[in-house]
Amino acid sequence: MGLWTLLLLLLLLAVCVSLPAPANVSITSYNMEHILRFWPDLRTPPDARFTVQIHRTRKQQWKTVAECAELTAGQTCNLTSKLKDTFGYYVARVQAFRTNQTSSWTTSNLFHPLADTVLGPPEFSVSGCGNCLVLQVRDAPGSLLYREELKDLHTEMELNVRRTRDGAEFKLKSHQQEIVISYLQPGVEYCVSITFMSFINRNSVPSEYRCAFTSPPPPQHTLFLVLGLLGGVTLLLVIVVGRFIFSRKVKNLHLPYMKFSSQSYTCLKSSLTEEDGVTT
Repeated sequence: MGLWTLLLLLLLLAVCVSLPAPANVSITSYNMEHILRFWPDLRTPPDARFTVQIHRTRKQQWKTVAECAELTAGQTCNLTSKLKDTFGYYVARVQAFRTNQTSSWTTSNLFHPLADTVLGPPEFSVSGCGNCLVLQVRDAPGSLLYREELKDLHTEMELNVRRTRDGAEFKLKSHQQEIVISYLQPGVEYCVSITFMSFINRNSVPSEYRCAFTSPPPPQHTLFLVLGLLGGVTLLLVIVVGRFIFSRKVKNLHLPYMKFSSQSYTCLKSSLTEEDGVTT
């Protein structure tokens, strides 16, 4: 009788922990917004729920996240307000459960809020100022420039400036909201991309290129007029040079003929004079 009781207890214990554990528990972060994600096992019943706990490495106790205590399959857990120590290390774990059944815990990798977040680009506008460009960096939702907790990142902006005409590029760095890029060519289009840089965090995403002319390009009719004048001057120069070369060639061709005619005339005159003398 005791053996059957023991087997029954073991069977009930197995049933209680028979739910499959979640998979791929991870924390992703963009501009210091931390989101936990996980994948339910394919064998998990549809009515199962999931609970999330976090653990700070400086403390030994796991703490349940109240807002994520009964998640359904496919839901995520926002941990932004829970991971307050930006220099701390955290671990999260997820467990599946339903009435009288639980799964084992699945743990995420170690997470550091400052080092593991992805630094997104700022919002900015660009306009021309003659032989320069002016960039206005704006405060956008979630921007890194004005987040109090991101001052520890010691961020700066790296600007990549590209000339549209030939693709020539150069880079510069700045901390300012208004940035003037000087010593550019007037009337030429340049494009600028901005990336946040930090010696603590190298996970940066560059912005899309924004383009502007340093000064307004010349109107189309003015451009055609200039090209027409250049073409006319070139054609006139070709005609003048051609006439000069042609005249030189003609002169060189007539010179031997003139010499021959003069010599023939002299010989003929001498011959006639001699004949007159003999006759006389």
